[in-house]
Amino acid sequence: MANNKQKMLKVTLVRSMHGRIKRHQACARGLGLRRMHQTVEVLDTPENRGMVNKIGYMLHCETE
Repeated sequence: MANNKQKMLKVTLVRSMHGRIKRHQACARGLGLRRMHQTVEVLDTPENRGMVNKIGYMLHCETE
C-alpha cells in the first residue's frame, strides 16, 4: 500500500455553515470539516468530489 500513493484533496472551509441548508451542512461534516478555516485532506474519490461540488461556494480546494 505504501507504493500506491492515492491522490488527495486539501479542503478548507472558508464560509460559515451557520444558516446553510441541512444537506450542505451534512456534506461539510462528511468531509470532516467542523469549524471555519479548518483544513482537511480527503481521498480524491467520486463521492468526495460530489460533496465538494455541492458546497463549493463554502470551500477552497487544492489537489495534491
